[in-house]
Amino acid sequence: MANAPLAEKLRPKKLSEFIGQEYLVGQNGIITKLLTNKLTNNYFPSLIFWGPPGSGKTTLARIIASELQRQYFEISAVNASSKEIQKLVKDNSNFILFIDEIHRFNKAQQDRLLPYVERGDFILIGATTENPSFEVIAPLLSRSRVLVLKQHSEKELKQILDKALKHLKIKIDKKAEEFLLESSNGDARVLINVIEIAHSLSPSLSLRIDDIENALQRRQLSFDKRGEEYYNVISAFIKSMRASQPDAALYYLARMVEAGQDPLYIARRMVVFASEDIGMAQPTALVVANEVFRACEIIGYPECAINLAHGVVYLAEAKKDRGAYNGLRAAQADVSKFGNLPVPLNIRNAPTKLMKGLGYGKGYEMYDGTSYLPEKLRGKKYYRN
Repeated sequence: MANAPLAEKLRPKKLSEFIGQEYLVGQNGIITKLLTNKLTNNYFPSLIFWGPPGSGKTTLARIIASELQRQYFEISAVNASSKEIQKLVKDNSNFILFIDEIHRFNKAQQDRLLPYVERGDFILIGATTENPSFEVIAPLLSRSRVLVLKQHSEKELKQILDKALKHLKIKIDKKAEEFLLESSNGDARVLINVIEIAHSLSPSLSLRIDDIENALQRRQLSFDKRGEEYYNVISAFIKSMRASQPDAALYYLARMVEAGQDPLYIARRMVVFASEDIGMAQPTALVVANEVFRACEIIGYPECAINLAHGVVYLAEAKKDRGAYNGLRAAQADVSKFGNLPVPLNIRNAPTKLMKGLGYGKGYEMYDGTSYLPEKLRGKKYYRN
């Protein structure tokens, strides 16, 4: 450990040392309860940790492995292969497998995890900065518990900073501290790395703001200065386009681009927005949004930021119509309320004589003005233009 990075030296070894994510690791937190209940029911589920960088995903996985007294293996989906996992299963049993950036596994690779998870060959703990609903296949999600980790608040970062300063036996002046806490963008790893670099560059035992600036090289842009969740910026981005405010939408786009947000994540939200908020008012918006997504796939940063800006202005200035979206939600509510109501006989398919004899398709005329809704829902209006 003598040559280990400071972040590794300060990494908590048990839940009581962990800073942040209180609703997960506190006295009534789900991870705490799962670990406690494991002693009586011998059950611990596979987990997917979803949260921003530096929020403690890897640390929590290691603590869980330690608490469960299981063998623990870490791999990254960036360079891991299915054969590597197959070998781990062959050579070991009853272990915990942590897969960092699990969203980078393609569908086929994720499919190959299913039998292992179902048989209990290992407990899977996946970590992702992307929304699992979009990036992790449904069968794997259904066999796991998704736990959301939040960006560290300034108060939590201050606790982590105090631990780092104590370990290094140095101090930091007030302005430098405020600048560091803000520039760390809720990322504990960034904070610790900057402190370590600043300490190595400065002979002083009290760090000043220029020491922090030198260590950072550039100011790290924060999605939020008040400790709110990292992903709230996407909400401001969507609401700005919805309100037809291209300037505000471009500003929040710039925030995400400068903070290193995945361009495909941004483009994916734009595709959803095109149908949800613009809809039939300007159907070509969906075409534009899909082309922006495709451009981001092909080009990548930094140039694809221009494609994103092009799409954002188009979507913000487009006319808005949520009729199709609202109609879908109203229809889904009735499906949930009434279940599978009988389809009217006159519009049922009639491929056999028996079915024709039962009245399937009888009297069907394409333009006769008859409602094709189930009888119980006759007169319902879902789409209003």
